[in-house]
Amino acid sequence: MQKLLSAMLSGTVVSLEVFFLTLLFALPLGMIVALGKMSKRKIISVPVSAFMLIIRGTPLILQLIFVYFAPYYIFKLSYDRFTAAIIAFAINYACYFAEIYRGGIESIPKGQYEAAKILGFTKAQTFFKIVLPQVVKRILPACGNEVITLVKDTALAQTIGVAELFRAAQNAASREFSTMPIFIAGVFYFVMNWLVSLVFAKLEKKLSYYS
Repeated sequence: MQKLLSAMLSGTVVSLEVFFLTLLFALPLGMIVALGKMSKRKIISVPVSAFMLIIRGTPLILQLIFVYFAPYYIFKLSYDRFTAAIIAFAINYACYFAEIYRGGIESIPKGQYEAAKILGFTKAQTFFKIVLPQVVKRILPACGNEVITLVKDTALAQTIGVAELFRAAQNAASREFSTMPIFIAGVFYFVMNWLVSLVFAKLEKKLSYYS
């Protein structure tokens, strides 16, 4: 049991690394993608919309395989599995966050933009001081759902051989001829999701308090 828990904890660390690095890159990248899709210039909005359609319309597991193997077959370049997993996860979740951001931004009444313009605010000041605080409050529940999904999706990293929690559980289950490691992994995922839910619940409470 001690060896099993040690292997599971080691896999959990890798899963957490995938989780936090994905959020680190996907959250800001999602805003860039959202602004690209909302651009009035079709030379920008059309390719971005097409890219989002492809990413959101194909399985993450397929994207993981493509990101890891495609560079070798196309450019004869190779890189480690963990980096490939982070790139695939970041791109995938950036597109989902982008749609959430876009919905939040477009939900702000146009009258607020006009009022800000009359008061002498620049476009940047209007966005960061007036629009963005309201958008954050509106999109937080949807972002929370995506983050919870991300915790579970980290298990897909084992598709390209990343030794995360679920892969550690599978290896232990094969070695011990038991399904117990799989159930223990389920408990680990549940705890991580529970903690994420608590964090977002507190954030929503604070935002409602300051609004």
